Amino acid sequence: MSKPRFNPLYAALAFVALVGLFFVPFDGHGVVSSGSAGSATSKTDAGHVTHVALFEWKTAADPDAVVMAHKRLMALRTKCIHPTRKQPYIVSLKGGRDHSPEGLQHGATHGYVVEFASIEDRDYYVKTDPAHKAFVGGISDIVEKVTVLDFTAGFY
Repeated sequence: MSKPRFNPLYAALAFVALVGLFFVPFDGHGVVSSGSAGSATSKTDAGHVTHVALFEWKTAADPDAVVMAHKRLMALRTKCIHPTRKQPYIVSLKGGRDHSPEGLQHGATHGYVVEFASIEDRDYYVKTDPAHKAFVGGISDIVEKVTVLDFTAGFY
């Protein structure tokens, strides 16, 4: 049997592969670069803000009122109009009733994820948008607690 020979090409490929396992390209702002299909963000998501809202309803809340609140919240996708562009500015909105088996809901029964193209759009939604303000005011009698968390994907 012949002795295996050292091949510099294989050694170089092995080195590059090992370096690739431990190197995550960042764009300088804490965001993982979007060069490959497996990256944490894509160029279309860059700068997008994800707004997560978890709702706990009062125990005395009428189930029909909760359903109506859900429908009104989902309608914000088209009712929230940007003040200067004069068109809907919510990139995406989805939500529904919890069905997690983990038991870590801490009272929340419904969750919603709203995506905005920028922090400015999110800030307008939270602080100023009349449609959002009307929704918030309209649920005060039935909501016990709302937990909100906002993030930009890949920014740690």
